[in-house]
This record gives sequence, C-alpha cells and structure tokens, in this order.
Amino acid sequence: MSKVTRTDRQPAEPHAADSHDLIRVHGARENNLKDVSVELPKRRLTVFTGVSGSGKSSLVFDTIAAESQRMINETYSAFLQGFMPTLARPEVDVLEGLTTAITVDQQRMGSDPRSTVGTATDANAMLRILFSRLGKPYFGPPGAFSFNVASVQASGGFTVDRGSDRTKTEKVSFSRTGGMCTHCEGRGTVSDIDLAQLYDDSKSLSEDPFTIPTYTGGGWVVRVIAESGFFDPDKPIRAYTKKERHDFLYREPTKVKINGINLTYEGLIPKLQKSMLNKDRESMQPHIRAFVDRAVTFATCPECAGTRLTEGARSSKIGKISIADACAMEIRDLAEWVRGIDEPSVTPLLTALQHTLDSFVEIGLGYLSLDRASGTLSGGEAQRVKMIRHLGSSLTDVTYVFDEPTIGLHPHDIQRMNNLLLRLRDKGNTVLVVEHKPEAIAIADHVVDLGPGAGTAGGTVCFEGTVEGLRASDTVTGRHLDDRAAVKDTVREATGTLPVRGAKANNLREVDVDIPLGVLTVVTGVAGSGKSSLVHGSIPAEEGVIAVDQTPIRGSRRSNPATYTGLLDPIRKAFAKANGVKPALFSANSEGACPTCNGAGVIYTDLGMMAGVSTTCEDCGGKRFDASVLEYRFGGRDISEVLAMSVAEAEEFFREGEARIPAAHRIVERMADVGLGYLTLGQPLTTLSGGERQRLKLATHMGDKGGVYVLDEPTTGLHLADVEQLLGLLDRLVDSGKSVIVIEHHQAVMAHADWIIDLGPGAGHDGGRVVFEGTPAELVAARSTLTGEHLAQYVGA
Repeated sequence: MSKVTRTDRQPAEPHAADSHDLIRVHGARENNLKDVSVELPKRRLTVFTGVSGSGKSSLVFDTIAAESQRMINETYSAFLQGFMPTLARPEVDVLEGLTTAITVDQQRMGSDPRSTVGTATDANAMLRILFSRLGKPYFGPPGAFSFNVASVQASGGFTVDRGSDRTKTEKVSFSRTGGMCTHCEGRGTVSDIDLAQLYDDSKSLSEDPFTIPTYTGGGWVVRVIAESGFFDPDKPIRAYTKKERHDFLYREPTKVKINGINLTYEGLIPKLQKSMLNKDRESMQPHIRAFVDRAVTFATCPECAGTRLTEGARSSKIGKISIADACAMEIRDLAEWVRGIDEPSVTPLLTALQHTLDSFVEIGLGYLSLDRASGTLSGGEAQRVKMIRHLGSSLTDVTYVFDEPTIGLHPHDIQRMNNLLLRLRDKGNTVLVVEHKPEAIAIADHVVDLGPGAGTAGGTVCFEGTVEGLRASDTVTGRHLDDRAAVKDTVREATGTLPVRGAKANNLREVDVDIPLGVLTVVTGVAGSGKSSLVHGSIPAEEGVIAVDQTPIRGSRRSNPATYTGLLDPIRKAFAKANGVKPALFSANSEGACPTCNGAGVIYTDLGMMAGVSTTCEDCGGKRFDASVLEYRFGGRDISEVLAMSVAEAEEFFREGEARIPAAHRIVERMADVGLGYLTLGQPLTTLSGGERQRLKLATHMGDKGGVYVLDEPTTGLHLADVEQLLGLLDRLVDSGKSVIVIEHHQAVMAHADWIIDLGPGAGHDGGRVVFEGTPAELVAARSTLTGEHLAQYVGA
C-alpha cells in the first residue's frame, strides 16, 4: 500500500472560527453599572473583585449569565417558553461571544422538609434502584424505597359502550408500594402543639383567652369561634365537655351564619396548621415566628425512628445494610461500602453512584450524609453540593459562573476548591468567579476589579489585567490584597463563662467547654468539624442570646432597607404627627400608594411568553406615592425625598433640628456602623448584594436587647477593606459590655480574637472535639492544629 508523501506547505491562514476567543461586554448599565465595557478571555479563569456592592454580581450574573440564559430560552418553541420564567434583556449595548452559562450561586437549597442531600443530587435515586434490584427480601420497585412516595391502593369499575345498546362493566384495581412512613408522612419528625401556648383555659371565649398573634378579642377570627353556636361563650374552656373540646380543637370546616353573613368555622389546630405552621419559618414575620417557636415542638417520629421510611423498606437489605442505614452513613464511608459491592448485573449503576459519592469527598463534603436535610446546609455547603453534578461533566466550552465558592471553607480547604476551578478551566471551559479571598484571587488568569466604592460610588472598572498587575495597582483591592492582621499584644480578660457540658449534637463527642463572656471569642475548625453544632445546637437559647445566622433575608421589590429594619415606622409617625394625618398615608404599600402603579413605582406589562416590560409610572414619576401625599412635608422634605436619601444623609437629617427623630437616628446609625452608609433608604432589597444583605441583617439585630451576640461567618460577602470595618464593629460591641461569639474561617478575625476555640481535628466523625482553647498568640506558637498552621502562615510567624 503506497503512502502519499506530504511536501512542506505554508501554514494555513487562521480559521475564522478560531477568532472568537473573547466575551465582549460594552455599555453595561444593569443596577449600579456605569456603561461598563470589558473583554474577557475565553477558556481562562477570570476573577471579579471589588468592595461589596461595587457591581460584581450585576456584571457577572445579571448581565453575562442572564443574557446567556435568555438566549437559550429563546431557542425553545413559544409553547415551551410559556412555562419558563420570562427574562428581560439586560441593560447593555453589546454582548458578543457568549457561550452557554451554568451558574452556581450562593442561594440556599429549598427548605422543604422532604428535600435532603440525597434527593438534591440524584444519589438517592440511584440507591433506590440498587436496593430494588439487590435488596433481600425483595420489597418492590424503586418507588418502594422513596420517603416521598406513599403507598396507594384503589379499585373500581368503568363502563365500556360497545354500541347498539351493548355495554360492558369492567373492574379494575390499582396499587402502588411507596416507602413513605405513614405516621410522619416522610418528614422524619412529628410536631406537637403545646395547647397552653394557644390559650388560657381558665378563661371563657368572651374573656379573650387566646395568646395567638392576630387572635384579638373583637376580630373576626375570634368572633367566628365565639358566635359559631357550638360553645357557651361564658363557659371556661377547661370546663368543656369531650365533644365541645373536640369541636373547639379539631372540628372539620363547617358553614356557619353570623349576623347574616355566611362564614366557615374550623377547629383551632387545623386552622393554625394551614395559616401558620405550614409556612416556611424564615418567611414569617418576627412575632409569628416567635409564637411558632414557643408553641410547636418537634420530636423524632416514633414509628420510623427518623428514617422517614416504612418498616418494609427498612427490612430489605444488601448484606446487613438497609437503605436507611446507607443514607445515614457519612458519604465517604458510604463510598467505601458501594465500592465493596461486586454484582456484574448492576455495574453501570454502581459506577455512576460511585462517581457521585467520590465527587462529594473530592469537593470536601465527605462528612455529610445523604439523609441530611438540604435546608440545614450552609450557603457554602449548598453551593458545593450544586457543583457536584458539573465535576464529571464531559461538556466543554461552557461558561461556569461561581459566586464566592470559598464561602464557608477553612483555609485548609481553599486549595482543594482552587484545584477544582482550575480543572474546569483546563477542560476548555470559561470560568468566571466573584471572589474576595486573596488565596482564590491568586489563581486567576485575568482579574477585573470594580469600584472604587459601593452603590452609586461604584459600578466602574478600576483595573483589568493580571494578579501581579492588580497587586501593583492603586485600587482598593490592590492596596488590601496583601493585608495581614497582626495578633494582638494584649487581650481582654473574661468577665465570666458560659458553660457547655456534654454537648453531643450531630458529630460532637460529649464536648465540655467554657465559653468566656465579655470578650471576642472565635470558634474555628475545618468545615464539618462541629462549630455550628456547638454554638447553635448547644448554647442555650436563653433571653439575652442574639443569634445572627447565615439564612438570607427575604424581600420582594416592595421591600427596602427602611421597611426591613423598621425605620419606616418612626418616620411615618413623625410625618403623620407633623401634618395631622394618618401614618398609613406614608406607606407605598398602604393608603398612600400611587393608584396607577399601586405603589410599585413602575408598571409591568405582561407579554405572555415574551419578556415582560416595566416602565416608570408616569403619574408618580417612580416616586411610588400619590401626589396628594407628597404635599405633606417634614423637616422640609416629602416622604419620597426622605426615602431617596442615603443612610449617611439620613443619619445627619434625623440627628438634630426640626427633623430630629431619635428612634430613626438609632437605626440609621447602626446601618452606618456596619458600612452601609451609601445605601438609599428606599432601594429595593432585590438589588442588594449578598454581603449587603448580611450586614443589613446584622444592623437589625444590633438593636435587639441582649448581652451575648452569636454571629455565623459575618465576613461572608465582605471585601478585604470591609473586614477592617467589621473588626471595629465587633470591638465596639465588646467594649460596650457585650459578649461576642463568632464562627469564622477568616484569619483576620481569628488574629483579632481575645479567645479561640478550635474544633477538629477533621470533619464529620473525624471531628467533634475541642483541639485547642486559648489566645491567638498561643495558637500560633503551638501550631498544633490545622487552624494554628494556617494562622501562623497568615501573620508571618
């Protein structure tokens, strides 16, 4: 066979398809961006830096990722687009070179009690198939091992018309075997209501016996009960007969007529279940949440022992392990168990399951179990769980967008996360990362620094180039990139202790520790070592303990810093008193709302499967209030002008003179203390960044009365420059006589502490012990733990 001899040729001209190696953004104006133009290299790792609120998420998520998603949605038929969320085109002149964007953000996973780590990652689905094939004794198909599938049996008949007056009746029956525990309905816990927290049984209905929010004497809710005709309104509740008590607490919905109006009476317990108890706890108003916490107790289901599964599903085993046992194992142990199953008939299934479990271990989540409720994961854990499905993906030329992937990671774990990001890049993908940690910024191929400030003082590109170029630049990020906090020479002395004895929540191993009071205490340790279990699960939730956790604040377009912090209440009352009118007039969500836009400031036009259009309301000009309301003034300003002020302006406005409102001044002062002086009072919460929301929440809790503050990773979303301000705030809290306990991974906070409690040495069953107690200087000198090693490197000891 002859071979063709190739002669040397001139190199071919570059192919036109190879010229598209940049993502070009020109004239981006989303949120606070000011005509931003950048060119981002494809198949490289680009990190976006800048102070919190400078516009990083607006550029990466709200512009680049949002437009990519919108264009993908437009490839579907109009029919399918009708079922998808409608996305408006971002405010940008030109976007070129986009590829499919996959976003992995900080959003917490759903808090549905039936959602677990296993159901969120498909690991449970594969385990169910495995047990349905190999489990002994055989129990049923995969659905029989699912705690979200109930067992159903039905039978009946239907008539078949065969024409010419001939009909035939056929009997049918249907059954489905599910794995849901019937007692707890697959939740693993049962709730019990403390009746003593609902009413005073020594009183009658006419004596206003209820202690439930909104159940007030003259209200319709109480009138329906009292005037239903089922009870004597003057008879004490404790004197009710068995039937009256059943009707009072559990009666099915029944039509009643009161004063000629048809209404529905329902027993107190089912009524409460529907109106309050079935709602997400975090979405409740504070006083409703406090009532629910007081009145409802949750206990492990006695029938399924918290496994959520029926006896039949638990009795089918592979070896000596049931599916409940498998889901309760730490994932790294489960991966070893799966590796030991040798069954050729399910080899493809075992390979896929093994890959998923190994991804958990590789990403640093091997200490979790598949039955862990997804709503209990921290923001960082939730983000890494979402990453798992992308690790083994064979897709290339995809744009991956990450929002602070190092959140919740100990310095020891950050290198592992960096390696994963580099691996995604090396497969030919474009990786865009919003990040504050210097260790993560260091691996970037390209850096875009936004700023120089936050809010209206930001929104411009201050630097674009390499990490070395950023370090040499005179931007805020460049100046702070090599910041290192020094260990304090002297630390404060404790004024007392908060004893914790025999703590064994989750992975804690009978921990005894004395947490000092009157000082700044930092609880450290690798992710999964038991920090949150110790602080949130073991410190008694007494009066005076104020816990500020990581749960994100919720809010619609109508919510703003003034409504969230309670600032609007004293402002409305002051306007009402000064003008002799009702306070409700000064709320855009109440009587004072512009009738045209209903207080939204914009008018939304729904265009079906096309993106909806919002236009500024012509009648109020976006001010949200009725014109007649804007005639009322206080301190020379109308209500819309007050809400357009920045926090810094408002602090001066409410401090003295005719506009002096001490209650309002205290709230804006706290907002300024946490570094939010640039926010406007009426800015919608939906436009705030993650770091801004975290600090707004902290500012709100600073007004609570209490002597002990418990903060869970308060540096989340904070720029290096903002961390200094946070340390100053923590110092002021301690110097004012408070005790501050912080769960934190940031070395600057550790170095600034008066006392450190380090948990470990590892995660999951390798953790749960106190491995160090003492001052930061002692921890650096000892270098006896992972935290000590990294803190010593950080301070240059």
